Amino acid sequence: MEITDVPMARGFVYLAAVVDWFSRRVPAWRLSITMHAEFCRPDIFNTDRGSQFTSTDFTKVLLAKEIKISMDGKGAGCANVVVERLWQSINYEGIYLRAYDTVSEARTSIGRYLDFYNGRRPRSCLGRQTPEQAYFHQPLFAAA
Repeated sequence: MEITDVPMARGFVYLAAVVDWFSRRVPAWRLSITMHAEFCRPDIFNTDRGSQFTSTDFTKVLLAKEIKISMDGKGAGCANVVVERLWQSINYEGIYLRAYDTVSEARTSIGRYLDFYNGRRPRSCLGRQTPEQAYFHQPLFAAA
């Protein structure tokens, strides 16, 4: 999971997204007007060492819900490359082309873009498949 800010006509909102590293699919995302601690309920929470993720308020929420915490190593520049690529795509192909007046407008537009990103935007790293094609058509591993 990673968070980025989304510029609005006045101020910012925050976009949190979960990305499947294999398929590049975004199975879950959320837009918020604040950076509060309760974003999702995964079994394992892996992220970088951003201050919002290392804060006592945030880690208390995870630990109280028995969520395992996994954080990338200090200076692990490539650790977030998949999510950073998503932010680049959504910013330059969607967000930066607009100045949202309302949170509702931002949520609708970002939802449309992520539907496109997941279902209709092929990726070279996936052999020209879309993230949804790669996600839903993964070969099953043979039992050992």
